[in-house]
Amino acid sequence: MGRVTLEELFLHPITQKYLKRSGIAHAVSVAEYAYIFAKRFNVNVDYATKAALLHDIGHYTWYRDGEWDYDLYKENDIHAIKGASRAHKLLISLGEERHAAKKIAIAILLHTDSYLPEGHLELDPLQQVVAMADEADEEGGGNHHYKRIDNDTALERIRALDAQIANGKNKTQGVG
Repeated sequence: MGRVTLEELFLHPITQKYLKRSGIAHAVSVAEYAYIFAKRFNVNVDYATKAALLHDIGHYTWYRDGEWDYDLYKENDIHAIKGASRAHKLLISLGEERHAAKKIAIAILLHTDSYLPEGHLELDPLQQVVAMADEADEEGGGNHHYKRIDNDTALERIRALDAQIANGKNKTQGVG
């Protein structure tokens, strides 16, 4: 079984459906940040970039009177829970190794604390990298979900990440 690539994930109809809802430009940027942070902190770049690319596939759309309602979204958000489940199912269906799929899904689950009651989580290095990558691309009021990118440019950037990951396969892949 070979490595499931970011390109395979990106082009899958399920990923396309949900990334269009949550923002393709944001997902690609977060994957790029995750690559940088994973290298810096010696975390598995393959897992980190996959989790980052898929981190928002659980988003719902929250509208009131035909307008996006950010407050309604923040009050009812469980996108990390739904996204972790969707990502795990997708990764397994594409042939991802089960242990890897679980680690990636948990990193998606814990990339935000927006749905958690007050408290403190101890994140492992992979989970920290994905959360940091998401925060690096955030904009106030959820505006990062509305940045635009055409599919060809997004795919070019995904392929470039795949190439960087493949070129680093002979080196240590880090923890996580």
